[in-house]
Amino acid sequence: MRQLWTFGIEQAKSCVFAVVIFSTLAITQMVDISFIHRYDLILIICLITQVLMLVTKLETWDELKVICVFHLIGLALEIYKVHMGSWSYPEEALTKIFGVPLYSGFMYASVASYLCQAWRRLDVQLEKWPQTWTVAILSAAIYFNFFTHHYIYDFRWVLKIATILLFLQTIVYYRVNHRTYKMPLVLSFVLIGFFIWIAENIATFFGAWQYPGQSQTWQIVHLGKISSWLLLVIVSFLIVAMLKHLKESRESY
Repeated sequence: MRQLWTFGIEQAKSCVFAVVIFSTLAITQMVDISFIHRYDLILIICLITQVLMLVTKLETWDELKVICVFHLIGLALEIYKVHMGSWSYPEEALTKIFGVPLYSGFMYASVASYLCQAWRRLDVQLEKWPQTWTVAILSAAIYFNFFTHHYIYDFRWVLKIATILLFLQTIVYYRVNHRTYKMPLVLSFVLIGFFIWIAENIATFFGAWQYPGQSQTWQIVHLGKISSWLLLVIVSFLIVAMLKHLKESRESY
């Protein structure tokens, strides 16, 4: 029980940025703030939170760089998906680009923030990591499939099978109170994707964005979205892992 408690505390610390975003979504949905648009206020709170996390050393400069990369990747995906009608941001805001509020990129960045911090706090190590070039190709294929499936065949199931085959032997080691545990990397992808799907239901409930079927009244996000988040988690994890691998390689020289 002590190990589980410590593990839970470290996980909670790693989720600080995500908790701030979801708390802000909930509070701004329930409290009417007349002097500023809701989406603009959420963006300001996200920026302040990032500064505070750096100042208090909850986050390192290297982690901030990774988060910025994910913000841009996520924002590009959001602009495209909103344009294609996959979902929408119905409220007004000054900080909107092509119908997408800038705070939306931070929702993707919060996934990267969690991965980076959990990696550091739990001293994550990977065994039998595939060749970096194969990981890079898989990551790019998954990301671009989010764009191309509107025009050509949706390769998500092909990509999932490719992920399983590529990482079938990869093991994640993590440490809690100086005791080391392990689990298959593919299982960790599934678990993280499932919990992000739960978070997505909370986010849509509090009006972070709307799917077409939620325009009249809120309803639970389709279970099929788990597969989309699973692929996004895989991309996020692979990018973080590649960056850490490259950093360790440079330091070894």
